[in-house]
Amino acid sequence: MTSLTMPTQPSREERPKQPGAATGATNPVGEPGQASGVETMSIAGALNAALRDALAADPRVVVFGEDVGPLGGVFRVTDKLSAEFGADRVWDAPLAESGIVGTAIGMAMSGMRPVVEMQFDAFSYPALEQVFSHLAKMRNRTRGRVELPLVIRIPYGGGIGGVEHHSDSSEAYWAHTPGLTVVTPSNAQDAYHLMRGAIDSDDPVIVFEPKRRYWAKCEVDRAEAAAPMNRARVLVEGTDATLLAYGPTVDVALEAAQLGAEEELSLEVIDLRTLSPFDDETVSESVRKTSRAAVIHEAQQFGGYGAEVAARVTERNFYYLDAPILRVTGFDVPYPAPKLEEYFLPTAERVLAAMDRWEW
Repeated sequence: MTSLTMPTQPSREERPKQPGAATGATNPVGEPGQASGVETMSIAGALNAALRDALAADPRVVVFGEDVGPLGGVFRVTDKLSAEFGADRVWDAPLAESGIVGTAIGMAMSGMRPVVEMQFDAFSYPALEQVFSHLAKMRNRTRGRVELPLVIRIPYGGGIGGVEHHSDSSEAYWAHTPGLTVVTPSNAQDAYHLMRGAIDSDDPVIVFEPKRRYWAKCEVDRAEAAAPMNRARVLVEGTDATLLAYGPTVDVALEAAQLGAEEELSLEVIDLRTLSPFDDETVSESVRKTSRAAVIHEAQQFGGYGAEVAARVTERNFYYLDAPILRVTGFDVPYPAPKLEEYFLPTAERVLAAMDRWEW
């Protein structure tokens, strides 16, 4: 019987130096593709810049998926990358998500650093077997001998008038799987740095991109030292309750905090940023200060990501809590038709109404 040998990978000493790794370091100004200064970018533009800088900095980085080549992707996140780097670095894949991820796994095992796109959230489901059975387990299966530096990009969530299969929030499936890091930016600055950190990671990273926020703009400093990938961020300080949000619902939490302030309610807002691993330290510090918390996400409530957050927060902070953890989420129905999605998605008004159930 012929024995199988695992492909060898370059040692850490042999690899090109990778700026912007998950430790929080970023490219110094002057590296290939790295711009200096502060720019105003949309989330889509920041992701495009991160991919461009990564492609320029490391020849092992490749980008592929459905329509990501000449078209630049459905949301133009990969716009002009194929023209700039050539079809051997950025190319269109067949309409076969399982094949896309399976191919990328083999490439990552052989020392490359692929970045693949699942065109829409629900389109990723055919690839889940590849992810659950191989991508998430390979490093553990080989006792650390085989690294999987692979990034899967997933536009997710509603708010764009998309029909079914185009508006799912499936983050709980991925975050539930050991071996995967799952991140989701809510602004352009984080989009750039989380993507660079994901590409530089030696383990698989799933980047959930809130599609209805793609065109939201803010200032981005590509040379700034990034916050570590596995840390949440306090966006608004408060004393009465903690709002835990991520991706598309961060704006909902910020609006709720603003409306709450008009009613003399002081709400602290935390952007989780990384769904797995979870930043227990930052969240617990906030909840122990405010004694109340609510989790906001677009996905259906039953078995959703918020259930895990509520359980973790309760287990670690039970004696500090004055009230049960609330979940403000989508409803337990399939994602509705475009004309009805405004009733399905969480709003700031729903967040404040949920808090009325507490006995203050």
